[in-house]
Amino acid sequence: MAYDVILADRIRELLAPRRDVTERRMFGGLAFLIGGHMSLCVSGQGGLMVRLPPEETAAALEEPGAEPMVMSGREVRGWLRVAAGTVDDDVVLREWVERGVAYGEMLPPKPGAPGVETEPRRPFSPATAGAEPAPPDHG
Repeated sequence: MAYDVILADRIRELLAPRRDVTERRMFGGLAFLIGGHMSLCVSGQGGLMVRLPPEETAAALEEPGAEPMVMSGREVRGWLRVAAGTVDDDVVLREWVERGVAYGEMLPPKPGAPGVETEPRRPFSPATAGAEPAPPDHG
């Protein structure tokens, strides 16, 4: 089953103001990465997968439409599925997206992820490989 492109578009609209979001096709669905970390996924099996702090998973499973995420027969702590019918409601979708994004923001950004400030790389030179950078010239 292909992922729900309408749900993906609704999530894109919610994430549009952010500079640190990338999309990647994964697990038959479309994942949304925050700072290089998978935070949400429009599932190829329907509905939404949301990443949460592992210690919040049990409480989140009490919410309507939430169910454990199971991979290879094992429940995955820190992830849950939200039924497609549940996220038809714009307010509910926004709440789940905000929760997944909030967890992604708690993680240190991966180097090279969009919107992540990194120091410019020095060009490689065999003569300077392994050498300490020259001190700044303030002269």
